[in-house]
Amino acid sequence: MMSKTVHTDTAPAAIGPYSQAVISGSLVFTSGQIAINPQSGEVEATDIVSQTEQVMKNLGEVLKAAGSDYAKAVKTTCFLKDMADFAAFNEIYGKYFVGKPARSCVAAAALPKGVLVEVEVIAEIG
Repeated sequence: MMSKTVHTDTAPAAIGPYSQAVISGSLVFTSGQIAINPQSGEVEATDIVSQTEQVMKNLGEVLKAAGSDYAKAVKTTCFLKDMADFAAFNEIYGKYFVGKPARSCVAAAALPKGVLVEVEVIAEIG
C-alpha cells in the first residue's frame, strides 16, 4: 500500500523533517498541530482558549486538504502543557469534534515553541 503526504499552505508548514499529514489507505494521520498562525508563521495566541481555536483551525485545513473533516475523525491525541487547562480546552475541542472520536489527552512537560496545546488526528477519508 502506498502512502501519500499532504501539504496545504492554509496550515502552518512543518517545522521539522515531517509532513503535515500522511494518507494511508482510507485514513489520514495528521502531525500534531500547534497554535501557529499560518499567515505569520508565529504563535500569536497566548491563552489556552485562543491557542486551541488556532490549533483547531489548522487541523481543519489539513483534514480538508486530505479530503476529510472533523466529522470523520476516529482518534485524537491531545497534549496539554498544564492539566489545569483541561476544562477550557475541552470546551473548544467539543465544538469541533462533535462526533466524539476516541481520544487520549496527556500533560506534556514542554511543547514546541512553548505552546500550551498540541493535537493530532486520525480520520477517515471520503
